Amino acid sequence: MEYLLQGNVSRNDGAMAAVVSLEPRNTAPLPQRVRPMRVALIGNFAPRRCGIATYTTDIFEQFSHFQPETRLDVYALQDPAEVLRDGRIYADILNHGPDAYADAARRMNEDGVDAVWLQHEFGIFAGDRGEDVLALVDRIAAPLIVTLHTVLSQPSAKQEAIVRRLIARASHLMVMCRAGRDLLIDRYGADPERVSVIEHGAPDRPLRLSRAGAPRRLMTFGLLGPGKGLEAAIEALPAIVARHPDAVYRIVGVSHPNELRRHGEAYRQSLEAQARRLGVAGHIEWINRFLEVAELVEMLEDCDLYLTPYLNLQQATSGTLSYAVALGRAVVSTPYIHARELLADTGGVLVEPNDPAGIAAAVNRLLDHPDELEALQLRAYRRGRRTVWRQFVANAKTMLEGAVAPGRAIPAAAERLIPGLAAFDALCDGTGMLQHGRFIVPDRRHGYCLDDNVRALMLVNRVAWHGPGEELRRGSTFASFLQYAWNPEMRRFRNFMAFDRTWCEDIGSEDSNGRAIWALGDTAAESRLPAMRLWAANAFAEHAPIALEFHAPRAIAFAALGAVAVLEQDPAQPTAAAIVERCGDRLAKLLASMRRPGWTWFESVVGYDNPRLSQALIECGRWLGRADWVEAGLVNLRWMLARQCGANGVFRPVGSDSFGRDGDILPFDQQPLEAWAAIDACTSARRCDPGSSLWLDHGRRAYRWFLGENDRNVALVDFQLGSCFDGLTPHGANQNVGAESLLAFQLAYYGYEQLLRCDGPEWREDAAQSRQR
Repeated sequence: MEYLLQGNVSRNDGAMAAVVSLEPRNTAPLPQRVRPMRVALIGNFAPRRCGIATYTTDIFEQFSHFQPETRLDVYALQDPAEVLRDGRIYADILNHGPDAYADAARRMNEDGVDAVWLQHEFGIFAGDRGEDVLALVDRIAAPLIVTLHTVLSQPSAKQEAIVRRLIARASHLMVMCRAGRDLLIDRYGADPERVSVIEHGAPDRPLRLSRAGAPRRLMTFGLLGPGKGLEAAIEALPAIVARHPDAVYRIVGVSHPNELRRHGEAYRQSLEAQARRLGVAGHIEWINRFLEVAELVEMLEDCDLYLTPYLNLQQATSGTLSYAVALGRAVVSTPYIHARELLADTGGVLVEPNDPAGIAAAVNRLLDHPDELEALQLRAYRRGRRTVWRQFVANAKTMLEGAVAPGRAIPAAAERLIPGLAAFDALCDGTGMLQHGRFIVPDRRHGYCLDDNVRALMLVNRVAWHGPGEELRRGSTFASFLQYAWNPEMRRFRNFMAFDRTWCEDIGSEDSNGRAIWALGDTAAESRLPAMRLWAANAFAEHAPIALEFHAPRAIAFAALGAVAVLEQDPAQPTAAAIVERCGDRLAKLLASMRRPGWTWFESVVGYDNPRLSQALIECGRWLGRADWVEAGLVNLRWMLARQCGANGVFRPVGSDSFGRDGDILPFDQQPLEAWAAIDACTSARRCDPGSSLWLDHGRRAYRWFLGENDRNVALVDFQLGSCFDGLTPHGANQNVGAESLLAFQLAYYGYEQLLRCDGPEWREDAAQSRQR
C-alpha cells in the first residue's frame, strides 16, 4: 500500500518534526465526465527530446490514465529533415511553411474536434519568431486553448504581434504561474476571465526523506546551455566539499539541441574544465543522456538538494522544478518567476544569480542541519500535492470543458416562434434606423446608413402589422430615408448620415445603391399598401437605370433581385428586364472565368453576403428560362454551402477574416447577414430544384445557427425582444446589437418561413408563362 503525507510541520523541543496522518494514496483514474471530448493536442512530442515534447507527451499519457474518455489527437511538430515516429502521434505538422499549418487546421475542422489545445513557445514553430503557427490558429473553428510556456515582458515587435494574435483567436489561455497571467492581462490586454493558471504537472510518489549517514547528493536536471547558470553551482562546490567531503553534484541532461547545432559540446566541456581547475571534478557526476521519466524520478528521489541556478529571472516555467518540489526535494534556486511562486510557501532557499558564495552557504546550512533539511522536504512535498498529474488533469479538463461547454442554446422547437419587435423599435427614431448599439442600447454616435434603412423597409413588408396605419407609420420612415438619400446631381444614393441628419458623403458604395434598388423592387411587390407599392414602382422606374452601370458583382445581384420582384408584378417593365438580362450574363461570365480546380465561385476571393450571387443567377435564369444559368447557380451554391458547413453539421458562415484573402475561407468572425443570405438562396434553389433535400436541410441549418447550433454553442438571439448579437467570434457572441445583425435575424425568420412553405412545382413557372403574366 502506498500512502500520501497529510498534516503540518511543527517545532518540538527546538527540533523540526512532522505531525502527520497517513491515508491510502489514490492512483485510480478520475471519475469520468458524462460528455466525452475529442481534442487536437499540438506541440513537440516523443521521441523528440526537449521540454515541450516531454510536457506534451506527459499530457497525453496522464489524460489517458486519469481521463480516458477524453480523446487526444496528437499533432506533432516535426523537422522535415528528421521526422520522428511514435505510434501515439495522430498526425505530423512539418515545420516547412504556413501551408503545413493550414493543412493541419483543415484536418482538425474536418474531424470535428471539440477543441484544439496548442502548446506555444516561440522557438518550436517555423517562420520568423514562429509566426507560421498563425496560419493554423486563424483557421481553427473549434475553441482554441493556448498554453503559453513563455510570456515575455519585453517582447520584440514581432513577438508581441504574435502573442496578441493568439490572444485574439484563443477561446482560453493557460499559463503556469500567476506572474504570467498578470503579464498577459496588464501587458497584452487579455481578458482576465479567459486566462487560467494551471501549474506544471508532476509525478505523484510517496515521500522519500533523506537518509541519515548517506552520502549527500545535489542535483540539477535539464537541457544544458549557458542560461542554466551551472558555472555558479560548480564554483560553489569547493566550499561545499570542504564541509561535506562526501557531497556529489549530479548534473543530468544532454546539451540543448540549439546549443549543439551552434557550438557542439563546448559549453559542457567548459564546465568540465572549470571543475578540474577547482579540484572538484571527482565530486561531479555527469549523466550525459536524456532520461525517461521513471529514471529521472528515481534520481530526484535519491538527491538531498535540488539546484536551479538559472540566470534568466523571467523564466516562468520549469518542469524540473515542479518535479523536484512534488517529490519533496529541498530546493536552492535563483529567484526566477517560477521559483519565486512555487517556493514561496515551502521555505525553499533563494539566492542571487551568479552567486557561488550564496549557493554554498545555503547548501551547507541545510546539510549541516538535517532536521531543517527534513522539514523543508516535508513542506515541499505538501506543496507539491497541488501539482501532481492527477490534479493537473482535473484542472485541465475543467478548463477544456469551460471552453467547449454549450452556452445559452434555444431548443429547436422554438424555431417557429415569431421574433418580437422591441429591439427593432429601440433602434428606430423619426429619421430612420440607427446603425449600431452598445450592447442593447442604441449608439447615436454612428448615425444612420441607407443599407440598414432599406433592409428595415423590407422587414416592414413582411411583418403582419395590426393594420395599414401601423404599416404606413413604420414603412414611410424608411421609405422617406431612401427617398432623401437620392442625390440628383450625382445620380446615386448616399449611404451614411450623421445623427444630426447631415450626409457624410455625396455617393454611397455601389452595394448600398444596389440594395436601394432591391428594396424598391421588393416594396413594389410585397407591400400590403397599394399606395406604397405605387411609390416604390415609380421610384424603381426613376432610379433603377443606374444599376445598368454597376460593376460590383453584389451590387448587380442586389439590383437583379429587386428587378425580378418587379417583373413578377409587371413583366413588361423594361428597366427590370434589362437588369435581369445584364446580371445573369455578367454573373455567368464571371463564374466561367474564375472557375478552377477546387474553386467554383464568381470571384477569386470570398466576401460578405456570398449566397446572394448564386441566388441572383438562379432567379435571373428562372425568370428568363435560362436553364444553364439556373444549373450554374445551383452548382456554385452547392459549392459555397459545402464550405459553410462544419464537420459537426452546424452552419459555419464565411468569416469576415476571409474578406479579400485569395482563395482563403476562414471561420471567424461569423456574420448574421451570411445566414440570412443562405436561407434566401436556398429558397430560390428549392423552387428550381424541388427534388433535392439539400436546400431545406441547409436552410434549416442556417436558421438554427441563430438559435445556438453554431461553433460556440451559443444563442445569438432573443425572441422576446427580437434582438440579435453582432456575430460570432472565437470567444463567443459579440454582445453588441446593431441594425444589420438584428435585421438579418428578423428577415431570416421570414425567409425561413418562406422556405418551409416553398414546394418547388407550385412556385416555378416557365419563362413563357412569366412573360405572359
